[in-house]
Amino acid sequence: MEIKNFNTPIYKLNYSINNNRLFIKRDDLLPFSFGGNKVRIAQKYFEDMNRNNYDCIIAYGNSRSNLCRVIANMSKSKGIPCYVISPADDSGERHESNNSIIVEKMGARIIPCLKTNVSQTVTAVIDECKKEGLNPYYIYGDIFGKGNEKVAVQAYAEVFFEVKKQEQELGLEFDYIFLACGTGTTLAGLICGSYNFGNECEIIGISIARERQHSYKVVENYIEKYFGEITSELREKVKIEDNWRLDGYGHYNNKILEIIKEILTTDGIPMDPTYTGKAFWGMNELLKKHQIIGKNILFLHTGGTPLFFDNLKKI
Repeated sequence: MEIKNFNTPIYKLNYSINNNRLFIKRDDLLPFSFGGNKVRIAQKYFEDMNRNNYDCIIAYGNSRSNLCRVIANMSKSKGIPCYVISPADDSGERHESNNSIIVEKMGARIIPCLKTNVSQTVTAVIDECKKEGLNPYYIYGDIFGKGNEKVAVQAYAEVFFEVKKQEQELGLEFDYIFLACGTGTTLAGLICGSYNFGNECEIIGISIARERQHSYKVVENYIEKYFGEITSELREKVKIEDNWRLDGYGHYNNKILEIIKEILTTDGIPMDPTYTGKAFWGMNELLKKHQIIGKNILFLHTGGTPLFFDNLKKI
């Protein structure tokens, strides 16, 4: 299934804070493998893979990874061999999740590793593929995860133009766009699209894992790879908040679970505590902290529906 030019809807939320007008863009409703921003990004990877005549794909991500779920599912639908290099959490633990179950059921070959030996594992998997007569495509470029940044960024550079068209239909302009910031590709894409458009809207990533300085470097690198350079004007557009990352990736608290339940109750929208629920909570706290009042605010729902069901009993 191709989802090119598929516009996801923007809805005004019943939920409100500080008299702001809150809207949500439902990229979780993209019509493939439970949706989410990773559908758009994965499609870009497969297009690039086909252009360059590769015949199998190697992904990287832990058991909660929405991207690995989508790539495994997309690979299966296209009849393409798929390998997923899966690191343990920082604690060394491995967790089964609905995403990891889907990856396995899609027939992807899962290769466990530690975060300390990722490059060695990538090298070993590439060598194994070549021995089997395959021409492998590693989604992140070289064994150190560099060289393929522009492909993923392009997906959300295009989505920014989609948002601008929807603003015209709604008869308004957004003052802020908020979203979860994990790997940083979606945030970088929106910033690049905003810069191309000449738009002044503030785009703020709520870090769900990394400390701010690390996230800045990663996002700025994506932007530099997209444009070929990064100017001071572009640097100023990068805004990342890490005050609500808690202890990092996968960590959450009761306040996050409470707001997930509230959004489900008021608007019927599922969120998860790893990505979207955590970012939505962070956005709320930021709006209160900086006394932002009476603005048009868009929250980009980047998906993660299987993770919502992972935590349904807790919610």
